[in-house]
Amino acid sequence: MSRSVEVLAPGEHRLVTREVPEPGPGEVRVRVAAAGICLSDRELYEGHRAPGYVRYPVVPGHEWAGTVEAAGPGVDPALVGRPCVAEGFRSCGVCERCRHGETSLCTAGYAETGFTEPGAFADHLLVPARLLHPLPEGTDLRAAALLEPAAVVAAAVRAGRPRPGMRVAVVGAGTLGLLAVQLLAASSPAELTVVEPRSARREQALRHGASGVLEPKEAERDAYGRFDLVVETAGAPATAAGSCLLARRGGRVVLTGMFAAGAVGIDPVHLSVSQLEVRSVFGASSADWAEAVRAFGLGLLDPGPLVSHEFPLERFGEALALVGGGDPQTGKVLLLP
Repeated sequence: MSRSVEVLAPGEHRLVTREVPEPGPGEVRVRVAAAGICLSDRELYEGHRAPGYVRYPVVPGHEWAGTVEAAGPGVDPALVGRPCVAEGFRSCGVCERCRHGETSLCTAGYAETGFTEPGAFADHLLVPARLLHPLPEGTDLRAAALLEPAAVVAAAVRAGRPRPGMRVAVVGAGTLGLLAVQLLAASSPAELTVVEPRSARREQALRHGASGVLEPKEAERDAYGRFDLVVETAGAPATAAGSCLLARRGGRVVLTGMFAAGAVGIDPVHLSVSQLEVRSVFGASSADWAEAVRAFGLGLLDPGPLVSHEFPLERFGEALALVGGGDPQTGKVLLLP
């Protein structure tokens, strides 16, 4: 039998037990080892996710790692037994954007594991084999569960095009921010500064490779116009506008945080006069996933220390309450089926 956490409607969930699912043509069945909970899962549960980006009832869980347990018709049976992760976006592979390699911009319509398709808060998960990224034998699957946010960070870093000797800032020191620090540190920046209001998170950023940290008020006073590249990860109301002010004239800004309606807009006069290059990131393409998996395999990314709590499926409600609860000691929360 196979258990899963099913969100029937906003604020309503249950643990259900069903027959172990059989993979169809082109699919694999994965035995989930660990699945991360993020703020978008809490938004899904509370009913705050835009209607086009969720389909109830749904099994959440888009950050996960596991082992291929069975292969459906047309799938290489050699995949069975391999540790793996998989892309969340169910891109079509044939539209213009997919053909250009921009699979996160697929125009065929939004479909994503854990939001519109059954996710990984479960013992087992079915995914298209074409989306798999196999991992080396002996991989720490607890750490690998964070490769989904790492792929988003890889998208941001690739968009930012860091070069050795750059002055780089990361705004926010949550999961995305700390992963960004790790990946950006590998580009040998002259300076890697993290802007973060919480002291515990600032200390953690230093442990993960930041060369300096600033509180937002310190950044406003001392660091505006300083950085060649700014990677925004917080999604707070003022961080998009503030990140553009941190960038030097002609600098680059990459926005990865998920902003809510009413966030402070970017000043168009500053944007044009300073000739800033601004990019946004939503999800990750196949190339971004491949980059994150490569960096993880090389040891450039070490997500394991970001995990602070682990819960069984039965304690989903307790685990979800920790996410976004405001405790700076809460890092990544995992469900372990």
